Formats: sequence, structure tokens, C-alpha cells
Amino acid sequence: MTNSIKMRGMLVLFCLLVALASLAPTVMKDRLPMWWQSLFDPIHLGLDLQGGMHLVLGVEVEEAVASRLDSVIEETELLLNEQDIIFKAVDRYDGERLKITVYDAEAGIEVEALMRERFPSLETMTIAAVSGYVEKNYRFSDKEIAQIEDFAVRQALETMRNRVDQFGVSEPVLQRQSENRILIQLPGVKDPQRAIDLLGKTAQLQFKMVVEDADIEAAKAGILQPGTSLLYERNVDGRTGQVTERPIVVTDRAALTGDLLADAQVRIDSRYNEPYVSIDFNSAGAQRFDQITAASVGKRMAIVLDDTVYSAPVIRERISGGSAQISGAFSEQEATDLAIILRAGSLPAPVSILENRTVGPSLGHDSIEQGINSVLIGAVLVIVMMLVYYRASGIVANMALILNMIFIMAMLGMFKATLTLPGIAGIVLTIGMAVDANVLIFERIREELRNGKSARIAIDSGYAKAFITIVDANVTTLIAALALFQFGTGPVKGFAVTLSVGILASMFTAIFVTRLIFDFFLDVRGVRKISI
Repeated sequence: MTNSIKMRGMLVLFCLLVALASLAPTVMKDRLPMWWQSLFDPIHLGLDLQGGMHLVLGVEVEEAVASRLDSVIEETELLLNEQDIIFKAVDRYDGERLKITVYDAEAGIEVEALMRERFPSLETMTIAAVSGYVEKNYRFSDKEIAQIEDFAVRQALETMRNRVDQFGVSEPVLQRQSENRILIQLPGVKDPQRAIDLLGKTAQLQFKMVVEDADIEAAKAGILQPGTSLLYERNVDGRTGQVTERPIVVTDRAALTGDLLADAQVRIDSRYNEPYVSIDFNSAGAQRFDQITAASVGKRMAIVLDDTVYSAPVIRERISGGSAQISGAFSEQEATDLAIILRAGSLPAPVSILENRTVGPSLGHDSIEQGINSVLIGAVLVIVMMLVYYRASGIVANMALILNMIFIMAMLGMFKATLTLPGIAGIVLTIGMAVDANVLIFERIREELRNGKSARIAIDSGYAKAFITIVDANVTTLIAALALFQFGTGPVKGFAVTLSVGILASMFTAIFVTRLIFDFFLDVRGVRKISI
């Protein structure tokens, strides 16, 4: 046996052993040691095969623009106070513009200079005198609005990804669709409603001061002081679990918001043995929380999440260190989900569920059976055809085909790819392509044998003549598969993945492995004729 055949044989044997080791966790996961399972992942099944959720969410980008304008309003008030510019009011007017009302033209000039320096992206709309006052109106430019909306969708996508990662779903799909839509696929989700609650919650955490002297009955009737709103405090009876709501009036402006959070963890109250959420602010948030509590001793502060008051404790003393807690007779699951949402960050704008489809595991099981049957039927037909048409040489092609299937499935596991129903179609297509390469080679060999060449010369010439054609055909198909993977979505990507790995495996088996088998029989076994 020549060194060349030995080296090539060892390479094929090594690839086969690695492939079998990679497939072992998929075939017999429970019977393998942990170190083996840590080295190789089982083949992951897509949403259409193992069931799960398919969601399309719409991001309400107009709310993101309004929220950004509110932030500018708050910052503008602080700047005006710092610059000692006397003003009457700073508020949002007509939903989309910032209105600054001052007492005279001189203050108006100062406002113009300040806004031009600190907010150059704002456009001046009108300068009007109303009842002796001077109004300065500003709005975001169309370009700025487009940037805010685009950032809101991208931030929402990243927030969703963080929540899904902490939710523990394997192989999720999160993609942006069109302008303000997000596609989410969660394979294997057992509790769809919990997933919807986790993903759809805006999680706008705010700390607002309670208006103690507010008339609750008047507030219920819609009569509220300017700058205040009516919310409801959530109370849970510890014995019966019954949830009640109590009206409470709070200021519209938040004293502190959840974007200054650094961490959120579930803790257990040692006195009542109930879970609560412990939150820690970052340095800026800790400083702000310290200032607020120092100036508000004896007052109540409401902890508001998505317009629901979870608690409204009285500030007994100044709180330093930047830590607080959210309690409300949570269940352990509710506390865990709330901590996940707060850690992942709040959504920049509310989202709405535009499409919600749940694929049951039974449907996925049927798809797997049908897919496997299609692969087996296709493989059997190809094997029979090769045996009938090419006789003994067909056995060589069939051995390469079996190795090709093993290598494809192994690479799906090693690359942590997801097998989908279109992916199974890609495998079936690859079977045909793998045999096509052997057909090209065998036909060239037949031509050489008809011309009176010996078996050795015919094989050498057949592989040499077919090689360029095989490489050209497979490389162009691979380029198309990579384009599908780059620009396609879920199912199309699944097809592209299996097609790509199938092309690589088929080129290796059709050119390298079959040539090794022929060389072994001709050079080692001394075969002088081949049946083809």
C-alpha cells in the first residue's frame, strides 16, 4: 500500500470518526458522558419541526418620538434654570412640538441662543406673541424623526434578544422586517402566553411622587390638577391571592426612570417569605435617588411599571447606596419575569402583536416523519439506480453517498445550525447533486475504456476531465446558496444551510473518497478491470 493511499485513508477515517462523534449526542444523548455532550451539540430542530411560536411585532415608533421630545423638554427646563433664564412654561404642544413661553423678547433671544447651542437638530417653527408673552416653538427635523424611529426599532430588537436569551430559548430567530416590524420565532416554547407577556411588556419603570392632597373622587371623574394623572395601586391579598386596585394620583413627570438601572434580582423577604425584586442603580441613578429621597422625607413615592403602581412607600429617611426594592405579593414566576425584563432593559416604545402563530409539537413530529421518509425514499431510489446502471462502480458511488449523508448531518451539529423542513429539502437536493458528480466521472471513465485505455489510465483521465466541470457546477451553486443565506429569512436560510454543507460534503465524497476506493482496489488489490 502506497503512502498516498495510507494518508488519504487515514484522513477519511478521521473525518468519519469525528462525524460519528458529533452525531452521537443527537442519536443517544442520555447515554453519553457530560464531557462528550459539552464538546458536541445535538442537531437543533427548527420551529416547523419541533413546534413553538411565530410572532410578528409592530413597534409604535411615534411613541418613541414623543418620549424623546419629553426628554428634551425635561432637559430644557434644567438648562433654563441653570442659565437663570426666567420662563413661564415649557411643555409639549400639539403632540409634536416643544413650546417655551417667556415674558419678554430679551428672554426669547436668550432661549434661541441656548436652544441653538444645545439642540442644533431642532427646527424653529414659530415665534408668536400671545397675551404679552413670547412663545418659542421647536420641532424635530424629518431626518431626526427618521433616526429616532430607526433607533427605536433597533433598540427594541436588541431588547427582545436580551429577554429571549434570559428566557432560555435555544436557537431563537429575531429579525427586523420592513420599517417597524420584528419577526420572532421561538422553537420549543411550552408556555406561549408567558412568552407573549415577557416580550410584549414595555417595562417603563418610573418613580413618581404621590400627590397627597389630591381629591380621589374628582380624579375618578376626570378632574385632575395640571401635571398629574390617576393610576391604580396593585394590592394582592396574601391569604386568598385576590388582586385589588386602589386609585392613586401621581405627578406626570417621573422623578427617576428605569434606564438608570444597573441590575435587578429576585430576593425572598425573610419576614413574609415572599419574593420581591431588588434593584440597583448605576452611579448616576444612585446619585439622583439619593437627592430625591433627601428632599422628599415624609412623602410617598410610587414605583410605577407600565402605568401600574406596584407600591407607594413613605420615604422615612435619605436612601444612599443606590438600592431599592419592588414588592407587591408577586409569585416567584412573576418576580423572575419582572427581573428579566428590567435587566434586559425597557422597550423604547410600546409594541403590538400583529401576528401570532403557534406550531404544535405533533405537527412538527409529522413534518419530521415526512421529511425523513422523503430523504430515505430519495436515497433508496438513487442507490438502486446507481447499482443497476453502473454495476460494481455503483457500489463505490453509493458508499460515497452514505458518507455524504453522515458528513452533512455531522456538520449541521458542529456548526450549530438549525434543521428546518426546507433544510430537509436541501438535503434531498444534495443527494441528487452528489450522484450527479459521480455520473460525470463515470461517464468520462466509460469513454476512456471504450477508446481502449487501461483501467488505471481511464480512471486517471476520467477524474481529470470531470474535475473542472464538477467544481464549476458546485461552486456556482454554493455562491447561490450563500446569497440565499445572507439575504433570506428563516425557512430560506434553513434551505441554504443544508445546501451549502451538502455541496462541501458531496465534493469531498464524490471526488476524494471515490477516487481513494478505486485506487485501493487497483493498486492494493491488483484489480485490472472495473465494472462500470
